Amino acid sequence: MNRPVVGGLVGLLLGAAGATGAAFASPDRLAPFIAPTTAQEPQVDNPGMGGVGLPAREPAPNTPTAPTAAVSPTTTTVETTTTTAEPTTTTVETTTAPTTTATPPKPASDVERVVNLVNDARAEAGCEPLTVDERAVRSAQGHSDDMSARDYFSHTTPEGVDFAQRMREAGHPGPGGENIAKGQRTPEAAMKSWMNSDGHRRNILNCDFTTIGVGVATDGWYWTQNFGW
Repeated sequence: MNRPVVGGLVGLLLGAAGATGAAFASPDRLAPFIAPTTAQEPQVDNPGMGGVGLPAREPAPNTPTAPTAAVSPTTTTVETTTTTAEPTTTTVETTTAPTTTATPPKPASDVERVVNLVNDARAEAGCEPLTVDERAVRSAQGHSDDMSARDYFSHTTPEGVDFAQRMREAGHPGPGGENIAKGQRTPEAAMKSWMNSDGHRRNILNCDFTTIGVGVATDGWYWTQNFGW
């Protein structure tokens, strides 16, 4: 039995890398697609020179020679002073600066990487980046968890609740669109699938959207993007 289409819901798109689906709030509010386009040696004092004695006079001829007084040799004592330089020891204190270990940045989560990839694509297309809205995050994560737990893949729950209702129930006042994907094990693979689909690409590159919330359930790899005005 076929279900009625709710609010412009686009059907599921199935690809080799995984399945995807896109839903829109209103086609006339979607902007047109824009292509992505570092020693001193101890000093000894000079000891000096000793005095030299003068020669004695010769006596005159035929002149009685008076007794010659014995001349006592003169001894000059030179005192030598030796100065010993005491070595001086200088102690230099070395201060070691504390070692700072940089904390490596925390790797981005799968959800954060999806948001970064979306904003990279929007920048190339000339759109403003989307702001993560916790209300849209609750809606997106809740839908991924529900699809994983109950093993279905649709924008509409088995009870008939669509993305706009889920976003409003989470507190978001302006639901705009939803992309879902299943089976892709990395954010890059999910983004590649969405960007290769016109409907999903239009949601990602809608310059009028301002908020985003992303959820992923790894049991089955269910991805959800919720966009808001």
